[in-house]
Amino acid sequence: MEDIVTPRRGGVVYLLAWLFLGCALGSVITLTSDTPLINAMLFAIPMHLLYAFAAGYSAYYLCRAFPLGGRRAGSILLVMTVAAVVSGFLWLLMGSVWNALCLLPGVKWSGMVITPQLSALIVGLGMLLYGFAAAVHYLVTEFVRAKNAEQRELQSMLMAQEAELRMLRTQIDPHFLFNSLNSISALTSMDPKAARRMTLELASFFRQSLGMEAHKKVTLGEEMVLIRHFLAIEQVRFGERLRVQESISAEAAACLVPPMIIQPLVENAVKHGICNLPDGGIIRISAHRAGSVLQISVVNPVDEDMSAVRSDGHGIGLTNVRQRLSGAYKHEAGIHWGRREDSFGVDITMPAQTGEEGE
Repeated sequence: MEDIVTPRRGGVVYLLAWLFLGCALGSVITLTSDTPLINAMLFAIPMHLLYAFAAGYSAYYLCRAFPLGGRRAGSILLVMTVAAVVSGFLWLLMGSVWNALCLLPGVKWSGMVITPQLSALIVGLGMLLYGFAAAVHYLVTEFVRAKNAEQRELQSMLMAQEAELRMLRTQIDPHFLFNSLNSISALTSMDPKAARRMTLELASFFRQSLGMEAHKKVTLGEEMVLIRHFLAIEQVRFGERLRVQESISAEAAACLVPPMIIQPLVENAVKHGICNLPDGGIIRISAHRAGSVLQISVVNPVDEDMSAVRSDGHGIGLTNVRQRLSGAYKHEAGIHWGRREDSFGVDITMPAQTGEEGE
């Protein structure tokens, strides 16, 4: 009863339904006997309103005591049948007492004759209404349970995504940090200005990555700021061997993406591409919006052996990105990668969302 009556609208609908049934029973009594309409209504309506609370609360507690799936279906059906039969006869008893009060001296005009046929109708109707109340309570209980389960699943997904982001940050290639510190150490005596610049870029990179933790989505422009810090650090290490070309449209830069979704791809491009080529090469990063779709591409040169390994899908970064896209967008996003002549490319498609459209 609590699940139905507690909300104001649900309580009003519940009482109106029982009031309608009371009027219907009063009309039946008038049509099948010589009872005046006002007498029949005075008998039927109070009975239904009283039974609405009595049967409702009884069914509510029985449904709580015998939940679906918690007991055998046969035992639940037996308990509800017995409860319905008892409620039907108690309802008849209440009706008889109420009718007797209406037949007291001074108010005899409000009473009526309860025939055996009417008694059977009241008992049968009481059983049906009790069963209906129990069915409603079971439906409401299952609906609330399903809704709570959905909320718990959603919370679990959000927690999993946050954990994935934290894990991704901890999975940043340790060699990146170690190599950066070693480069800073070497540059301290050779080129202090370059060492200072690299130190500042390294600090900016980790400050930016830590700042993304509080957001479920960031703009592609913010993601590119992090990537530029990363590439600036790597350029100190690789010098002219590492060159970058960006092609980011203004519409794409305003779109929301999961934080640190592109950084692993650029890191792979340096680690598996530029690092293994004596002459280095160009990393091309492009992003464009095509209607409701955001298209992102990262292309880098690779040697033949490395391209074969990555095209088979053995990259941890690629797998991580694919899982995060699936968790954030389900089937609406996708990632594809493979060798393109002497280069390796990764293409991401996802829904184009902006701050105004919501995350």
